[in-house]
Amino acid sequence: MTDGTKDPRTYAIIGAAMEVHRELGPGFLEAVYAEALAIELELRSVPFQREVGIRLSYKGRELHASYRADVVCFDGEVIVELKAIPALSKTDEAQVIHYLNATGIDTGLLLNFGERSLTFKRFVQTGKPSP
Repeated sequence: MTDGTKDPRTYAIIGAAMEVHRELGPGFLEAVYAEALAIELELRSVPFQREVGIRLSYKGRELHASYRADVVCFDGEVIVELKAIPALSKTDEAQVIHYLNATGIDTGLLLNFGERSLTFKRFVQTGKPSP
């Protein structure tokens, strides 16, 4: 589900995240990186929203439970999940995939500020079930 092709939207987001990591380095809590990334996205004129609620349904019925995406960019075209942990896991990747499935959005980024260098994974889904 990762895709190595260049996408100007994700390229812009990753560039902003790299600048945040270059300035702050590893070691802060996720909330610090989220706030710094918001500033950097704004400086780069990347449209975004923070803490976006994602409604879930089961067999056509809306659930009270919901997800909260860290950042959604480009008017709902890219979901961005932030981490500040020693290493990404399959569970972290699954979280992004679940967000994509729940929303019908086809592009997601998983960014980790907790390592010595920024690490990221890009996810592109096509032909997935609708929410």
